[in-house]
Amino acid sequence: MGKRRYGALYAWLALAPALALIGLIVVFPILYTGYISLTNMNIYHWFTFRIIGLRNYINALFVFDSGFLSALGVTALWTALNMVFQLTVAFVMASLLNIEKLRYRKVYKTLLMFPWAMPGYVSILLWRNGMFNSQFGLLNQWMERLGLEPVRWLSGDVSAFLSSMFVNLWLALPFMILIMDGALQSVDRSYYESAVIEGAGWFKRSVSLTIPAIKPIIAPAVVITLFTTFKQFDVIYLLTRQAGARTGANLHTVLTYAYENAFVTNNYGFSSAVSMILFFLLIGFSLTTKLRARRAAQ
Repeated sequence: MGKRRYGALYAWLALAPALALIGLIVVFPILYTGYISLTNMNIYHWFTFRIIGLRNYINALFVFDSGFLSALGVTALWTALNMVFQLTVAFVMASLLNIEKLRYRKVYKTLLMFPWAMPGYVSILLWRNGMFNSQFGLLNQWMERLGLEPVRWLSGDVSAFLSSMFVNLWLALPFMILIMDGALQSVDRSYYESAVIEGAGWFKRSVSLTIPAIKPIIAPAVVITLFTTFKQFDVIYLLTRQAGARTGANLHTVLTYAYENAFVTNNYGFSSAVSMILFFLLIGFSLTTKLRARRAAQ
């Protein structure tokens, strides 16, 4: 019994530095953000803020003019559309890469990895200034050569949303293609031979054979991508809302909304409440996903 207690004590002492570091950089910021969300801290009450209870949460969730609900709706739409396009395009491209006797397959795969390897900040600004610029952008130059009027791609809410989604697809697609490609290579080719003999076409083979076979492999990557897409910040902010270079589009996700409330309007209490709501949403979604995975395994 004494040896067990000594071993347990030694284990806790060995873990103490790591636990202290986790508490400092993970737990403490969450707890402090939760505390600030219950106060009226802003530019007018920087040192004299006081506890106001759940007023910030009520304003965010039940006052439509606050802008949070519309930002949450845009975030949900952004996540859903991005995931649908990423999975569909990645599956089609990975299937093309796995065509038998395809020449230069490794070259194609290497080229597809370039957008993922390039720093996201650089890629986004290149798209903004090199492709979507209303005067000098490559897209408008092509349209002028075709006799069409130039388009202000990032000035309208809808066009800015679609442009941002295309850039996000450009950045995230290589990772999903890589996962899809590995999953497709794990499927036994004898299954496809039997399906071809029975007269099944590509679509039928994909729906009945390929997708069920690769689903357990790509499921973790889909969940990770879903989380990262939901809390996407850099694409929409750098394309449309960067300080000093706004395009005119009033497009907000939850994170850009929280950022502007914190660092533009300096309403830290309200921004902290929005951040905590987002935190609880992600925790709830994570727990729901784990429960579904356990039920499916049983």
